[in-house]
Amino acid sequence: MTHEISLTTLLLLCLAAVAAGWIDAVVGGGGLLQLPALLVGLPHVPPAHILGTNKAVAICGTTAAAVSYVRNAGLDLRMALRIGLAALGGSLAGAFFASGINSAVLRPLIMAVLLAVLAFVLLRPAFGVTPGAAVPATRRRVLTAILVAGLGIGFYDGLIGPGTGTFLVLALAGILHMDLLRASGTAKIVNVCTNVGALVTFSAQGSVLWQVAAPMALCNLTGGAVGARMALKRGSGFVRGVLLVVVVTLVCKLGYDQWGG
Repeated sequence: MTHEISLTTLLLLCLAAVAAGWIDAVVGGGGLLQLPALLVGLPHVPPAHILGTNKAVAICGTTAAAVSYVRNAGLDLRMALRIGLAALGGSLAGAFFASGINSAVLRPLIMAVLLAVLAFVLLRPAFGVTPGAAVPATRRRVLTAILVAGLGIGFYDGLIGPGTGTFLVLALAGILHMDLLRASGTAKIVNVCTNVGALVTFSAQGSVLWQVAAPMALCNLTGGAVGARMALKRGSGFVRGVLLVVVVTLVCKLGYDQWGG
């Protein structure tokens, strides 16, 4: 399936991809910017193709960020991969069901996710700023993380996607008592696995607009690499404010698109 897209629209989508990669690398939630940007920029494209294209783009930035964290943040790679393998299975299943989603359902779902994240960040001023105490991960906690952060959030990522990075950070920090930097790094590894699982399904279904995904992916990779380096050096306080602004803007935009017209 081919779709015409103007150069201006493609450039704007590439800018969104850079910003999404940066935000996702630092605090998670880059999909909250990138997926709605695709919905707004490509209004006549079927939702399954939007979701598939989003995955093809997101995997590049997430992988770049994951590599930076693995090299510099001292992560438990074995545990991250165990959770990631469960997430891969969950995302495969979620992507399979995503082909049945239509636009009338997708926009309200994304708005609900945006509002939930907005409420959490507003009610928890320390989120993304104050690290938690390091607590050894018990077998029970790891199993819970595999079920919740792996299978559960992995399924959500394959089905819809936006906010997955943020949800993973929240789940890993809450269940495994990780500090924010380690939770963010671990979330990137898990997120790479969910993106792989979803992308395999979408690609097999022919639901990826590669002519759009390729330039956006390069921009997302750049944003992810820069964002990870900034997170390792500066923390996430500034990005918390940026995320709030982005979420509020997108809620207003999607709300207008859904009901204003």
